[in-house]
Amino acid sequence: MIPSLDQVCTKALGLPCSPVLLPRMITVLSREDVAVHELEAVIKLDPALAAATLRLANSAYFAAGHSSVDNLEEAIQRLGQREIYRLAALALTGRWMNTPVNGYRWESGDFFRCSLITGLAAEYLAKESGQVDPSTAYTAGLVGDIGKLALAYSCAAHFDAIRMRQREDNIAWIAAEQAVLGYTYATVGAELLKRWNFPENLVAVASYNSPVESASAEFMPLLVHVHAAKFIAVSIGAGVAEDGFLFELNSVQLLKAGFTVERLEAAMPEVLARAERMLPEKLKDGTLSF
Repeated sequence: MIPSLDQVCTKALGLPCSPVLLPRMITVLSREDVAVHELEAVIKLDPALAAATLRLANSAYFAAGHSSVDNLEEAIQRLGQREIYRLAALALTGRWMNTPVNGYRWESGDFFRCSLITGLAAEYLAKESGQVDPSTAYTAGLVGDIGKLALAYSCAAHFDAIRMRQREDNIAWIAAEQAVLGYTYATVGAELLKRWNFPENLVAVASYNSPVESASAEFMPLLVHVHAAKFIAVSIGAGVAEDGFLFELNSVQLLKAGFTVERLEAAMPEVLARAERMLPEKLKDGTLSF
């Protein structure tokens, strides 16, 4: 029996390490006048994030020429707001995204690997275009496909039927999900982010596998940047599952935004270099931990 959309989301909300703290972190960090003690108060709510913050602050890159720090206040001051945001997004989503599931035929760490590259690509494109906040683009790329994990976790038994429908009808993977289940990973992802109280712009990104004309004009720039980032991530190939090569590319919207094939191909080496710096030994395979 195919579970309902509500059942899929309810089951996914019970997974360990759900990123429920990230919306609160986003709210705090969106303020330019945020105080160190406010950041510290949020980070303390997640012991693993607090430990990761101290570890990063004492890493060779950030601690060069400085003594080690043993408290969060000093660690936050050393890292700065931008790095704290990156770390929080990675830690809070990465642990949840590394949940072992069947369905899309992922290898260990693949889902998060591909999501991270999408986030890095979205951030890079946003910096280049100046049309979207890079941090927002990074987070949107990171969580945009989060519904896939929930769908695979609850509906793995139905993926053979999805696979067969896609092949027989020669349709996009997401269309096959809709035909078999009555909903898609995008529907599930949007509902999950709503229940976790994520901002509307990130819910919108999860809602659209491909940016369409009916999407809100307010969110369209972010949607297009993430869509372009997915193209880059799929082209790089790391962590891409069987569905990734069967997604609907909206070339019309990409070209409207100035994202030509040449421009996206030119961005790939830089995105790949950034991914290699973050995942030096785990870019192609292996479980990721944060």
